[in-house]
Amino acid sequence: MLRLFGEIKESITDGPGIRYAVFAQGCPHYCTGCHNPESHSFTDGYLVKEDNLVTEILKNPLLDGVTLSGGEPFMQAAELAAVASAVKAEGLNVIVFSGYTYEELLVLAKERKGYTALLNNTDILVDGRFDINRKSMDLRFRGSTNQRAIDIPASLKSGNVVLYPL
Repeated sequence: MLRLFGEIKESITDGPGIRYAVFAQGCPHYCTGCHNPESHSFTDGYLVKEDNLVTEILKNPLLDGVTLSGGEPFMQAAELAAVASAVKAEGLNVIVFSGYTYEELLVLAKERKGYTALLNNTDILVDGRFDINRKSMDLRFRGSTNQRAIDIPASLKSGNVVLYPL
């Protein structure tokens, strides 16, 4: 079961194209100025079965992809990896927004269940905590200049961070 903060069935602000945005409930980062501060609690929100979420996503033939945001998606990495894998198998791309940096996720993946699976099923990772002192309204799909859009398949293949042009 997933604990979610919310869903947007057709979003054009959470990544390129028309996206189904999933907002995970629970976040350890508590960034000042967070866009979704109500998503921080690990006990609020509502429960959804992964299969039911996938079924709901796949009902819309107009979607280009799915965005996993939060909260912190990696707090429910195994469950969201299952969702990401299922939608990718149907031709949708997956963007994940995380307060962790890519480098932190690689380290955490060595000890935390599901982190590797979620990374392996991510096309674009927007990484890094929101920094209100670096906030910019000029960025596409990011809130602060320290956040990067990373091409995960290319980065995993090369062993180096490969930025995704937004």
